[in-house]
Amino acid sequence: MTEPAAEPMGTVHNLEEHRAARTAAPALSLAKDTTAPAPTTVDAAPTSSSRTRRAVRRVHRLATHDRTRSAVGMVVRHGGYFVGGAGVVAKRGWEGRTVAVHHRMRAMALAAGDHMAAAEWQDRADRFRRERHERRIELVHKVPTMAKSAAIGTAAVEGVLLLVGICMAIHDRELHDVVAPTLAAIDAVRALCWFIGIAWGPALGLALVACLSHLWRAGHKAETAPAWARPASSTVDDIPITPSIVVKALSDLGVPALKKAIKEMADGAAGMLGPIRLAGCGIEVDVTLPSGVSTEEILGKRRKFAENLNRHEHELHMTIPPAPRTVRMWVADSGALDQPIGPSPLVIDEDLTADMRKGRAPWGQDLRGDAALISLWQRHMLITGLSNQGKTASLRALALWLAFDARVEFRLADLKGVGDWAMFDGLATTLIQGPTDEHVMEATHMVEGGVEEMMRRIDLMRELTAKGWSQDKILADPRFNPLVLIVDEAQVAYGSGAVETYVTDSGAVRKGAPYGGSKSDSRYFQAVKKVHDQGRAVNVTIWEGTQDPTNENLPKRSREGNHIRASLVLGTESQARMAVGDSAVDAGAAPHKLRQGLDKGTLVVAGDGVKLAPGQPSVTVRTHFIDLDPAKEIAARAKARRATVETGGPQEPEQEVDHLADVLTVLGDADRLRSPDMLHGLKNLNSSAYGEWTFEVLTQALKPFGAEPRKYNGNPSISRARVLAAIERRAEETEDSAELNAG
Repeated sequence: MTEPAAEPMGTVHNLEEHRAARTAAPALSLAKDTTAPAPTTVDAAPTSSSRTRRAVRRVHRLATHDRTRSAVGMVVRHGGYFVGGAGVVAKRGWEGRTVAVHHRMRAMALAAGDHMAAAEWQDRADRFRRERHERRIELVHKVPTMAKSAAIGTAAVEGVLLLVGICMAIHDRELHDVVAPTLAAIDAVRALCWFIGIAWGPALGLALVACLSHLWRAGHKAETAPAWARPASSTVDDIPITPSIVVKALSDLGVPALKKAIKEMADGAAGMLGPIRLAGCGIEVDVTLPSGVSTEEILGKRRKFAENLNRHEHELHMTIPPAPRTVRMWVADSGALDQPIGPSPLVIDEDLTADMRKGRAPWGQDLRGDAALISLWQRHMLITGLSNQGKTASLRALALWLAFDARVEFRLADLKGVGDWAMFDGLATTLIQGPTDEHVMEATHMVEGGVEEMMRRIDLMRELTAKGWSQDKILADPRFNPLVLIVDEAQVAYGSGAVETYVTDSGAVRKGAPYGGSKSDSRYFQAVKKVHDQGRAVNVTIWEGTQDPTNENLPKRSREGNHIRASLVLGTESQARMAVGDSAVDAGAAPHKLRQGLDKGTLVVAGDGVKLAPGQPSVTVRTHFIDLDPAKEIAARAKARRATVETGGPQEPEQEVDHLADVLTVLGDADRLRSPDMLHGLKNLNSSAYGEWTFEVLTQALKPFGAEPRKYNGNPSISRARVLAAIERRAEETEDSAELNAG
């Protein structure tokens, strides 16, 4: 009985029947089977094609799976790091042993038109070749010498071993002891070779791992893997600045006259642009504006201009150079300004020295990446900005450098009083720390003491000039050594309500001039103003650090008396004008455009203390940050190079002082004495009591007794007759009060 023919695949009604049909399908054979029915092609062809399709789908699914992609990407990425790192290391080694770098830099200098730099790089290349040739010749000559030295050394060691063996043989009376040290040395060498043979394999493996690790790091740093295999980065790609990008950014600024002029230019506005120069971590280019477009219009659209250049606002800085209708732009590489600069030379160079007159303090770096060096000689300085942006650290860094000049005397008032300047104990002759009204009074006395010293020096300079001394000879005299008055957080003094008091003859307490305040009757303000007016000529300068400037806490006359004006980030343009001046802001200085919290320690500096390009009113400086612990170490090094200084504080003298008796002692046999001479004599008599006295203090001390200075021949003088009368009056009053008490 023959088997029924199998049903076509299309008649299978369920999975079990389909599988049974596939199982019952006859096997293929080269011989013709006459008994069984011929297999139908409808059954075999769909089965083979469906298997192929399923296999293809599975392979495609496996190949496109996320895990497969990530695994392949990881293999390619790390393989690219190894291979590319090998190329980076090989290139680095090649450039280190050849003049490839010199030739590349020479070509860049020629392309930029800087023939002096090209000649310098050519000289460096020639010198490198010459020195390399000399080293090779020296090495060739050293080979015979080294072989000879090795032979002599071996013979000497063997001689020593034989000598030791002879001594042992004589001592032990054993002849074979002569070669015992030599045999021991041979055994030691054999043991060393055995150890090297054992450790060679692991050491070679570790060396291979270290080599591969170095190659991987080099490739990873250079990003040698394909871009598609590298992990996604959250940073924006750095788009290079080209002339077409600059022209397009100018055209899209929204200035109709500028856009129209660019369209009408036959050369595509290329004539507007100067050469694009590499400048530190960015580029610099001068843009000559067409007629009808002012520089103020461009400066006022800084944010839009930066965005048109694919940059953030803080990555574009614009100034006005000397050429008319020209704007100079500096455009940073994307993210470059967020990278920290290196440590201060004060931290890394322990042999660093300072010279206030001829040297410049290393303060940081400008935006071009060049060192920002500042001259402090005979310059008053103001640093301001918002709170907690690096004002104290910036000011302290300059003082720490200046501390290495042993001729400089510091008198310092820290009106914050949290220890930011504590390391100057032993460097400063006066150190006041605290925010109270009493500390403001002490700071006022300190500045008034600087005024007094200034007046003494002016009188001395007048005398020496009359004797024929030159200006340079006078300033080189030790009596004119630099005196630097530093007041940090000066806004505390300008905002203080402390007022001096004195007792009248009748015993009533009266109020005198206020110590603090920003008005013309403020003793602190007047003292600062006097130092600004005349102190520079006799090497008496003052530095002030303030925060959040206003007309109340930083008077106009005080801020404009400084030679160097620097500002950290500020909130408004009006504050920026207070800080660095109207002319600097009008020319492009913009401390109010800095980013609070992100641009800590970044200063916009205006004045003559820093080197500026012709016509440039200001420079942006990223200062080196010196923390408290490194600052203490630097101060300790400075103290080791200076004479011992006894730092005075705000303490009052403990002993009672008879001012009238001391004044009479200084008067001696003279009928009267000028007030400056009296102050000088009192300080020599008792420096602890009168060291901080000023003309005002002397007047207020003698006024209750009726012996205050009065004009004589145009000079305030103290009369011996009035001092004696005051002493007699005081003695009579004392006797009368004693009699009343006895009664």
